[in-house]
Amino acid sequence: MRQRSAASREAEETAAQQRAIQSKTDARDAQKKENQSEDEAPQTGARPYPVPPFPEQHQAKPGTEATLEPRPMYDAPHYLGSRKLEDKVALITGGDSGIGRAVAILYAREGADVAVVYLSEHGDAKETKAAVEREGRRCTLIPGDVTDAAFCRDAVEATLRELGGLDILVNNAAFQEHSAGIEELSEAQFDQTLKTNLYGYFHMAKAAAPHLRRGGAIINTGSITGIDGSQELLDYSMTKGGIHAFTRSLSGSMLKRGVRVNAVAPGPVWTPLNPADKTADKVAKFGQQTKMKRPAQPEEIAPAYVFLAAPCCSSYITGEVLPIIGGY
Repeated sequence: MRQRSAASREAEETAAQQRAIQSKTDARDAQKKENQSEDEAPQTGARPYPVPPFPEQHQAKPGTEATLEPRPMYDAPHYLGSRKLEDKVALITGGDSGIGRAVAILYAREGADVAVVYLSEHGDAKETKAAVEREGRRCTLIPGDVTDAAFCRDAVEATLRELGGLDILVNNAAFQEHSAGIEELSEAQFDQTLKTNLYGYFHMAKAAAPHLRRGGAIINTGSITGIDGSQELLDYSMTKGGIHAFTRSLSGSMLKRGVRVNAVAPGPVWTPLNPADKTADKVAKFGQQTKMKRPAQPEEIAPAYVFLAAPCCSSYITGEVLPIIGGY
């Protein structure tokens, strides 16, 4: 009987100890709640970045960065160049805005001349050209459609003629349009998505491959949707998964030429691509699902393209897909 009583007392003491530990945790949680909202987006960058909700907005394709609110942050003022790409030449598709524009500027800051391929966003393209030239490097603008193999060959020839060579190809142009399910996905949309996102990458890589100098790089823009899928972006997700496979497969044959092939797979990024797809109410909440509770800004993604292009940084890296997804 005395043994049972002693055991009961010990159990009560243990329960009391547990409650004491719990009370300290509860007090800490209450203090944290007073000091910081649970929903507050963490700021981890060199400068603060915009957090949803954004103004409700919707754009006609292909989208215009100049009218996007807030304006995407692309100039990376805290990024200091160190000649990682000195006197190299880069060709960037979709280089007029978004990730492409930010990459063009950092490449120029690292010492490269840049050819910017874009569809029809002439105003955005001129702004990108001016930004590259402020970095002291040359920039040529090449409007056209990457779904056309002949145009891709012409774009490479124009780069060689005007900038004197080719070291880096960044395949970044993309088409994206949502659909609720496979029944809503038209053949015309499916065809446009595949031709832009897969054929465009293939055409540009095929045109560039014979001219890329040893030590050069091909960098493809993939997506988290190519890894996780997206029920509203069936065709887009499929092409991004294809880009990842294309990257890994192409890397083998290009390595024999001394050219590395890699991909960057971003999560949500604040560019014209999404406001030119999603409904205005969804644009207002864009990026909230990440652990960062916001979309990336283009200048946060662009350094990865520098890393993968620069032989001094990534000479032993090829056939890789680098996700940058904000803890998604």
